[in-house]
Amino acid sequence: MRRRCGLVGLCVLFGLCVLLVMRTPLLAQPPFRAYLPFVIQPASRPADLRTGRATYYDATGDGNCMFGPSPQDLMVAAISHEDYGNPDPVAGPAAIYCGAYVEVTGELGSVIVRIVDKCPDAICTSGHLDLSREAFARIAPLEKGLVPITWRVVSPELDRPIAYHIKPGSNQWWTAIQVRHHRNPIVSLAYRDAQGQWQSLLRQDYNYFVGFNMGPGPYMLRVTDRYGHTLEDSGVPLIEDRETSGRAQFPRVP
Repeated sequence: MRRRCGLVGLCVLFGLCVLLVMRTPLLAQPPFRAYLPFVIQPASRPADLRTGRATYYDATGDGNCMFGPSPQDLMVAAISHEDYGNPDPVAGPAAIYCGAYVEVTGELGSVIVRIVDKCPDAICTSGHLDLSREAFARIAPLEKGLVPITWRVVSPELDRPIAYHIKPGSNQWWTAIQVRHHRNPIVSLAYRDAQGQWQSLLRQDYNYFVGFNMGPGPYMLRVTDRYGHTLEDSGVPLIEDRETSGRAQFPRVP
């Protein structure tokens, strides 16, 4: 009889515990959150060979990248709008190929061109390059007009340092800076503020990095290429439509 009472007591106690657990509010449980890393796949490395098609146009060296005409250097190209970058710089990287050098190979041989423009046409799907007439003639007969190609980003010989161009209309409250003459593709530009902190500038679809309330200058700037190399330059003045040379060039990447 005492054993049965003991068992009954244990059952009652167990039931009370279950009831208490069931009546405990779920909100009393500590919240659980999972944080996943945000991984960005880098654009093609020099060793990454891409395939596509090429056409040609009457290039001047100017275009959406806003480098200005380069009549002495017409080994240039426009890249597909699908590869150019996100038109909304807040939503994703913009103008990522501007100023990059790519080696293009066709039936007649290879040529190295600099990306200066965006090809908006429907024919310009991912992998397509619209070459200058002069560059196209190096890889295929002009009369063909549209040819298959392979291409890859390269890191060519350059005999000058990088440079910074201040966009007309810039001032101490709205400042737009473009990096020019860079051997490797550029991924970021930052300036050092009055507190000594690096502040990133936002690259626009037209290939200028824009900052707000940067002050009257001169600026200390830090440029990073797609391979993680950085260059720092100080004393860059805020003078509209002026190009200021940096002190060095990015190293070549095999």
